[in-house]
Amino acid sequence: MKRTLLSIVIAGLFSSCSAQESVVYLDELDLSPMETGWGEVKANLSAEGNPLSVAGQVYKRGVGTHAVSSLLLDLQGKASIFHSFVGVDDESGKRASVEFFVLGDGWILWHSGTMRYGDPARQVKLDVKGIKKLGLYVSDGGDGIGWDHADWLDAKITYSKTRPATVRSFVSSPYVLTPPAPETPRINGPEVYGARPGHFLLYRVPVTGKRPVTYAAEGLPGDLKLDPQKGIISGTCTASGDYPVRLKASNSLGQDEKTLLLRIGDAICLTPPMGWNSWNCWGLSVDQKKVEAAVDAMVSSGLADHGWSYINIDDGWEAASRTASGELLSNDKFPDMKALGDYAHRHGLKLGIYSSPGTHTCGGYLGSWEHEFQDAQTWAKWGIDYLKYDWCSYDKIAKDQSLAELQKPYLKMREALRETGRDIVFSLCQYGRGDVWQWGVDVGGNLWRTTGDITDTWSSMAGIGFRQDKCSPYASPGHWNDPDMLVVGNVGWGPSLHPSQLTPDEQYTHISLWSLLSAPLLIGCDLGSLDAFTLNLLTNDEVIAIDQDPLGKQAVKVKETAGQQVWKKQLADGSLAVGLFNTGDPSPAGMFNWTGKMETATVSVTLQELGISGPKKVRDLWRQKDLGVVDQELNYPVNHHGVVLLRLSEPAH
Repeated sequence: MKRTLLSIVIAGLFSSCSAQESVVYLDELDLSPMETGWGEVKANLSAEGNPLSVAGQVYKRGVGTHAVSSLLLDLQGKASIFHSFVGVDDESGKRASVEFFVLGDGWILWHSGTMRYGDPARQVKLDVKGIKKLGLYVSDGGDGIGWDHADWLDAKITYSKTRPATVRSFVSSPYVLTPPAPETPRINGPEVYGARPGHFLLYRVPVTGKRPVTYAAEGLPGDLKLDPQKGIISGTCTASGDYPVRLKASNSLGQDEKTLLLRIGDAICLTPPMGWNSWNCWGLSVDQKKVEAAVDAMVSSGLADHGWSYINIDDGWEAASRTASGELLSNDKFPDMKALGDYAHRHGLKLGIYSSPGTHTCGGYLGSWEHEFQDAQTWAKWGIDYLKYDWCSYDKIAKDQSLAELQKPYLKMREALRETGRDIVFSLCQYGRGDVWQWGVDVGGNLWRTTGDITDTWSSMAGIGFRQDKCSPYASPGHWNDPDMLVVGNVGWGPSLHPSQLTPDEQYTHISLWSLLSAPLLIGCDLGSLDAFTLNLLTNDEVIAIDQDPLGKQAVKVKETAGQQVWKKQLADGSLAVGLFNTGDPSPAGMFNWTGKMETATVSVTLQELGISGPKKVRDLWRQKDLGVVDQELNYPVNHHGVVLLRLSEPAH
C-alpha cells in the first residue's frame, strides 16, 4: 500500500513538471524576419530608437515597428496565451493611423480597429491553445504608411515544452533569368544625353563584350573628344543643338554601332540617373576608401558597361565646422574630395554628394543653411556632378508648411547650382511633401523623392512602388519621380550588412517596377560583394532600356484585382512595356505563408484593356526571349510577389 502511494506521488510530481509553463517576451526572440514599412524593427525601442511610449505612458518592453508590418511565429501548438498591449507610438505625430491584427493558422483572432495618435494602448489577451502559427500584422489604416509608428507593448507568449520561434513567411532560392551578354561588342546605355552649352561633358560609352574593346565616334560637336581605349567622351560644346553621334565599338570578334543623340541645351538628366548611393549599405560609416572601392567595383563588375555611372556619397562626409571664410570642409574620413572626384572621372564615372537646406543634415552634420552659393561653388571645384538635397532640419527654419515655404530652399539652391557653370543633377529629397511631383520641375529639380525611406521588405518596397500611379503625369525627360533607392544585394544602413530580405521574386518585381516607373536606379548595396543573382538583376539591358527609354513616360496602372496588378508604359518606338504582377492576397491573412508553399497565380489582361489592338509580338524581357504573337489576351503564370515583364511590338511582316 505504501509503495503504491509513493508511486502515485512521484507520478504526480512528474505530471506537474511536464505541465509547467514558461513565458517568453516578443523582444527576446529573433526579430530579423519581421517586416516593417520603414526603418528597422527594434526591441524595447520605437521605430526611431526612442523609449516606447503610447498616450504618454512609457513601456520598458516591447517591439517598435512601422506599418505595414508583419511577423510570423511558430508555436507548434505548444502555447496557451498571447498577451500584449498595442498602440501608436507618441513619436509618430497626429497623422498616424494603424490597425493591429493577431491571426492564428490563417484566421483573424483579434482586430484592434483603427488606432490613432494619442489613443490609449489597447490590451489583447488570447487563448492560443493548439495554434501552430501565429501572425502579428499592422496595417496602414487605409490611408498610407506615413508616420505609422506602431508598438507591440509588453508582448509575451505563455508556452510549454517548445519555445516559440519567429519564421520567415516566404523563402525561395535565387534564380538567374538574364542570359549572359554576347562576347561580340554590344553598345548599351541611353539613346539621348543632355548637357548645357559650354559646360564640361563626361560620358562613358557602355559596351559589353570581350576585352579589349576599341571605341570610335563620328559627329562629335565642339571640342568633344573620345578616348579610343577607355571609351570616355569628354570636353565642351558651346553651340546649342541636337547632334547625332555615331558610336562604334569593336573587338577581335566583331563590331557594333549605335547612334547617341547629344542634346546641347538647357536640359540635363534626359533619362533617369543610374548609379550607386552609399546610404543603404554604409549609412554614416561611409568613407573615402569605401567610395573609391565602389568606383573600382562599378568598373570591374561590368556594371559600368551597362550604363551605371553615378557614385553618390550620402550623409556623413561633412566636417564639424567651416573655415573662417565659411567654406564647408570634408571630415577626416574624406581627406581629399577633389582627388576623389578626379578618381571617379578618370574611370568615366560621376561623383555625387549630399547636403541639407537646414543647419544640419539628418545625421547631424553641417547643412548648407545661409551658405548655399558658397557650398555650390565648393562642390563644383571638387568636380561634383550630382546633389541630393535633403529637407531634414529645415523644418526648424520653415515658417509653415505652405507651398511657398516648401519651395523656398530648393529655389535658392537651384540658382546656386546654375551659377557654378557646371552640370550638377539636382535631386530633391523632402519625402513627397506638398505633392512635390506637381512642382518639382518649377524649382529646378531633375528628380524628387515621392515617399519616405525604403527598407528591404516587401511591405516597404511594394507599398512605395505600387502607389506611384498618381505621380505618372509629372515624369518627363529631365524630370523624374523618385521612389527611393534599390534594396537588392547586401544592405545594412551602417557598417553591418545583410542580404536583402526581399525574396528573389520580390527583387525581380523591384527592378521591373522601378524600370516601368522611369525611376532613378540607384543601387544601395555593397558593390564589392555582388553575387551572381544581384549582378543578373542589374545587368539586363532590355530591362534597363525600359527605364532609360527616351520618351520619358512613366508607367500607369491599367488593372487591379485581388492580389494582381497590371502596369503599362508607352515607349519611344511605339511599343509597349507591360508588367504582370502577382502581389499576393492583400488581406491580413494573406500577408503570411501558412502552408509553406510558394503559390503562383495566372495574371491576365486583354489587349483592349491595354488600349491596343492585335496582333502583337510578345517578348519576355528578363529571359530576353520571344514568346510569339497574341491578338486578344496576355495570360501568364506569375510567382508569388513576382512579375512577368513583357514588351509588345508590331510583328514583322
